[in-house]
Amino acid sequence: MADIRDQIREFWDHDAETYDQSPSHALTDPVEAAAWRALLRRHLPPPPAHVLDAGAGTGAITALLLDLGYRATALDISSAMLDRARTKLAGRDVEFVVAPADEPPPGPFDAVVERHVLWTNPDPVRTLAAWREVAPEGRLVAMEGLGPSTIERRVRFAFASLVRRVLDVPHDHHDHYGEDVVRALPLLHARTPAPLLGAARRAGWKGRRVERLRDVEWARRMIAPTLISRLESTPLFAVVADA
Repeated sequence: MADIRDQIREFWDHDAETYDQSPSHALTDPVEAAAWRALLRRHLPPPPAHVLDAGAGTGAITALLLDLGYRATALDISSAMLDRARTKLAGRDVEFVVAPADEPPPGPFDAVVERHVLWTNPDPVRTLAAWREVAPEGRLVAMEGLGPSTIERRVRFAFASLVRRVLDVPHDHHDHYGEDVVRALPLLHARTPAPLLGAARRAGWKGRRVERLRDVEWARRMIAPTLISRLESTPLFAVVADA
């Protein structure tokens, strides 16, 4: 586990250099940002609740939380990613914590949010349980995507890479995970929200429900060239639950 965690940390430390080149990573497109902001407003307790942004990366969701009037703590395993967040959010009232997702600060928090983090977690049940411990009366909003089968993913993404080269469109990430990391991630190839819902149940989260994020999907299709967006797009959903 330690070796896998180190590889994941190193990947995101390197990815920090290019991560925000993608509008959907940085949420620089106002339409997509508005869609995520509306989702947070629908499901989080009223501000100024204290929210843990788990796997905060370069601070895109943290910034939206602050815009909505929440107190925010940004947690990430990558110090390089959080350095970018510190630069973006300089002068704003936010706490930054460098640590793995399953080692959150003690809180207590009124809610925990994550965006595209649990798919890259080797032990999502343990991580979700750790979040519940620091938000014992709080809300979980987990925002993830569904992946195609391994063969389908490789074919589609290989073709998308070719199209990106032809159109001179940069990739969203600097590289791909190695096979040893891929094998260690139980949610990576989830075809439905069921595995995440099951992990949340085993971690003790109650009242679990799912929302399809069609407004975010639509906004993303508007950003990228049509062929690339069709090849790389995956269904997006949120799992919302209560401690």
